[in-house]
Amino acid sequence: MNLATQLLIICPAVFFAGFVDAIAGGGGLISLPAYIITGLPMHNILATSKVMSTVGTGTSTIKYIKSGKVHWKTAITSAVFSFIGSWAGSQFALMIDQTFLKRCFTIILPFISIFVLFNKKYDHSVQKLYGAKMYIASSLIGFIIGIYDGLIGPGAGTFMILGFTIIIGFDYMTAGGNAKIVNLSSNLAAAVNFIISGKVLWIIAIPAAIFNILGNYLGSIYAIKNGNKAIKKILIFVLIGIFIKLISDVI
Repeated sequence: MNLATQLLIICPAVFFAGFVDAIAGGGGLISLPAYIITGLPMHNILATSKVMSTVGTGTSTIKYIKSGKVHWKTAITSAVFSFIGSWAGSQFALMIDQTFLKRCFTIILPFISIFVLFNKKYDHSVQKLYGAKMYIASSLIGFIIGIYDGLIGPGAGTFMILGFTIIIGFDYMTAGGNAKIVNLSSNLAAAVNFIISGKVLWIIAIPAAIFNILGNYLGSIYAIKNGNKAIKKILIFVLIGIFIKLISDVI
């Protein structure tokens, strides 16, 4: 597959992935299969997509910060541990055989997709944890999901939102703002690791990042105004296509 065809597949997908990711996380469920379809080596896919998503997530993070939807103390605590976890996870990912890694993605992604699609979001949660317990929980959320983000990635932002919402009890918008900062930290750790490893395909990463930035920007505007309910209807159709592709890979 030539470069023009690869970009024709990747760029629209990462735009929509950025839009979805800014609202409810899980953008990797859309962008990663698009990269896989192009036939690129798995380590290059991980590295290139992580650099792209880091830049895009930074865009939506700025929008959330400006909206005031961030609990700064827990966000920073969680972000520090997320960086450490993601660095460890991405180091491990580079040591795994590419064929084995692709098979793992093919099997794991459908289950992650189902979880992301059918989990319940609580827009009006009551805060459950305070003081030391709140910071311990924030640290664990950042570290555990950071490892997952560096190693696998798709759905990490959504899992962070769920952690802040269900475990700590933040309302959905605050959890979303925190998740953006923490996810940016984990993305940055993995991206730096992959850049050092020389696995980033810059000729794809740069145009993909531009499309992802635009998607994240528009998605964050939509999220701040409307929340994430409407996007689930669109996500269903996207996930159907993803399932078909992944199942065919397994077979």
